[in-house]
Amino acid sequence: MVRIAIFGAGLVTAHYVAGLQRLKRKEMEPYGVPLAKYDVVISYEEEEVVAVYDVDARKIGKPLSEVVEEQLANVIPVPKDLPELPVREGLLMGSARGLDKLIPIRGRDQRLEPVEAVEEVAQELKRDGVDVVFNLISTEPAETYKSEGELIEALKGGRASAAQAYAYATYLASKDSGKAIGFVNMIPTPLANDPIFVNLFSETNSLLLGDDGATGATPLTADILEHLAERNRRVKFIVQFNIGGNMDFLALTVPERNLMKEKTKSSIVEDILGYDAPHYIKPTGYVEPLGDRKFVAMDIEWITFNGLVDELIINMRINDSPALAGLAVDLGRLAKALVDRGIKGTFYEVNAFYMKNPGPKEAKNKARIKAYYDMLQRLEELGILRR
Repeated sequence: MVRIAIFGAGLVTAHYVAGLQRLKRKEMEPYGVPLAKYDVVISYEEEEVVAVYDVDARKIGKPLSEVVEEQLANVIPVPKDLPELPVREGLLMGSARGLDKLIPIRGRDQRLEPVEAVEEVAQELKRDGVDVVFNLISTEPAETYKSEGELIEALKGGRASAAQAYAYATYLASKDSGKAIGFVNMIPTPLANDPIFVNLFSETNSLLLGDDGATGATPLTADILEHLAERNRRVKFIVQFNIGGNMDFLALTVPERNLMKEKTKSSIVEDILGYDAPHYIKPTGYVEPLGDRKFVAMDIEWITFNGLVDELIINMRINDSPALAGLAVDLGRLAKALVDRGIKGTFYEVNAFYMKNPGPKEAKNKARIKAYYDMLQRLEELGILRR
């Protein structure tokens, strides 16, 4: 069994929990799970959620089954046998800025000193015997620190971001228990791109995958740019934007949160083309009636032979949260399988396919079709996957 803890009880978590149960009951095909067609050493049927944390005061203390039902009852058939475990009070830390204007919030670091709150979460992860952690909180403002000492001071002062606090709690749980843990960071906060956290996780033989799950427009843009680069076409400009109506897009109305998402989405351009073509790639708005099915628009113009100009325009609607939940189904078992084989720190081959901003820090983005086959080869070499 792969024992999974989740930070964030939003729509992605709801789709993951409900979808995983539906897969186990053979109620649907595993579409949207990239490695479902291969023989992976750990089946997704072995994944089990044992703990969930959130800072939405309306969710804390409720059974996870009820939280999922409230979010998905009118969207998909929700299984009746979902986990009944209560949603635990999470950590606010420096990520509370602006969030309290969007939802009623509550965090254990409001009643405890920040470091005590982090240590309390660490003890719970240790007690639960967690193998893998998913970070699925809303996009937050965050900065990297120059040293572990500076990070510790930020944690003590409650200035570190919630994602950083959760990652540090996971490190403490691993250090105290002697058990390696996989941490999957599916939001933009730089963790797999932060040498401090990568080194901390290496110390305990643990693994940090990230950053920011790539589900819709970004991987498609990466593959289109690769296509143009291979044919030596000069890209004049790239415009790509997303508008949605879910909680993550609502959180992105706070400017500093939007900036974090913009950084991870824009990192593909120079990495793939070899030059920084003029571009506008960012989430740009919240329109509540769109709900979770976000609107994506893309316009790319390039110079072809004889100096003529071509253009590609794409409009699409994407179910945002299920796309990321499908990746989580793979990432839970991959994180455990990699840890079991002694992989520690971070693992670029998995990050390059599943993440918008793949760690480690100096690693390059590449077309997802190339990343996909490179990953399959490396996983085969490690005995994790068989084609």
